[in-house]
This record gives sequence, C-alpha cells and structure tokens, in this order.
Amino acid sequence: MKHIPVLLNDVLRTLGDISGRRIVDATFGAGGYSRAFLESGAIVTAFDRDPNVVSDAMAMRDQYGDRFTFIAMPFDELAHLPDAYDAIVFDLGISSMQIDVPDRGFSFRFDGPLDMRMSGVGRTAAELIMDLSDVELARVLRDFGDVPNAMAIARAIRAAAPQTTFGLRDLIYNPRDVAPVFQALRMAVNDEMGQLTRALDAVPGHLNPGGMCLAVTFHSIEDRIVKNTFRDWTTVPGDPRLPMTVPAPFAAIRAVTPSGAEVADNPRARSAHLRGVIKSY
Repeated sequence: MKHIPVLLNDVLRTLGDISGRRIVDATFGAGGYSRAFLESGAIVTAFDRDPNVVSDAMAMRDQYGDRFTFIAMPFDELAHLPDAYDAIVFDLGISSMQIDVPDRGFSFRFDGPLDMRMSGVGRTAAELIMDLSDVELARVLRDFGDVPNAMAIARAIRAAAPQTTFGLRDLIYNPRDVAPVFQALRMAVNDEMGQLTRALDAVPGHLNPGGMCLAVTFHSIEDRIVKNTFRDWTTVPGDPRLPMTVPAPFAAIRAVTPSGAEVADNPRARSAHLRGVIKSY
C-alpha cells in the first residue's frame, strides 16, 4: 500500500505561510510532509532513524539543495540542535512502507521474522520477549497496548518464544487482542514513548516565539502524552487568583480529526488527531 500522509492539508492550513520559515519534520518517513513544506518554500530539517528512507532523503536533498537537511537519527536528537525553529511537526506512529514489508516484522498480516526494529539495530521483538520476565512483558502489554488478560498472554508468549509474526499471532486466542499485542511490542522495541517524551521536552527550547509545535497521533497512548504535555504548556503558571499573572508560555490550537473523505481515501487515518500549540514568548 502506498503511504499517504495523514492530515497533511490540515497541517499546512494550520501552519499558514511558511515560505522562508525553518521547520523540523519528525519524522521523514516517506517524505510526504517534508516535500509539502519544501514546495511551500520552507527550509526543512528532517529526522528519521529508519535506514531504508535514506536514499529517498538524499534524492530530496539533491532536488532542494541547502533548503533540506536530513539527520539519520531518532527525532529526540532535536534536543541537540543548535538552533531554534519556526515549527516542529511530529508525524507519529508507523508508516505503510514499514507495515507492508514482511521482513520488517511489524504486521500480523504477513509472515516474517519477529523483528519490529525501526532502526535495524538493537533487540528484535523476539529477543525482547525472551529478555523480559512474565511480569515485565505483561506490563509492556498493558502499558503500550491496553491488552486485557496481559499476564496470561505474556506467559503464553514467553513459553512459546515465537520467532515469526505468524508464530506470535497464532498464540493469541482472541483476535481482537492481536493488534494491541503487536503495537505494544513494537513500541517497546523502539522505545517510542520514551523518544516522544524526550523530544517534547526539547521543543520549548527549540521554538522561536510565535512558532508552532504540531503533532499527528494515531493511538490513545501517544495522543495522551501529547495532549497532557500541550495542556501543561498552555496552563498559566502561578496562582491564577493573584494579580500580575504571567501569561501561559504556549497557546492551544484547536484539535483536528480527519474528514470522512480522507478516511475513505486512507483508512489508516481513521484514528488520527492533530494537536498543536503556539509559543507565546
């Protein structure tokens, strides 16, 4: 399946005129967001830890020259950027080009090695399963997948030690639990929530006044982190009952969900949310 950028038109509409503006794209993925920003005249710095996207990123660099910079690292590395930007945009989750390649091991629709590594380095999902205890694996399934009967499923998985995606899928009795189990393992293998938390922590120090931070989320766990972080940033510090209250450091932007037409064209957009904030000072 071709990867279709989700909520791209809404992101562009929210950003407004970005000609000459400096934008961080986290992450590059199939390049849909970066290309749209560049075509609108922006100067783009994109992150991605997936080695399979490097050739596409280099082709974009050849096309757009110095207006495009690619950093082949996880997006929490934005904490080490020396500059401030006019927008930082997070397109979270996993892309179609990762899900639809059996050898990547992300999908239960295809049989392949139980890998799930976005970067291609570190522990595979199969190795992670064997490194965790039953209790630790059950916690992963609960925290990252809201999986019912997490302990029973964790014990079954650990006992069988599956090495393939179908091997894992066929261990799960209730079909409704399959997707959450795969999601939970993928998130643990790639430290997705740790990456997101660290990246968001770096945002205030890397946005210019008036700059925006936008995030497109796809499931409740990452959306909760984004929503709670943005709520904290838009909360007025100090005691609101006292005079001379300092304004909140960020102002909220109205959340957006995909239109019915977008979901019809791209079913993977159905759970997406776009949230954003503007830096006040």
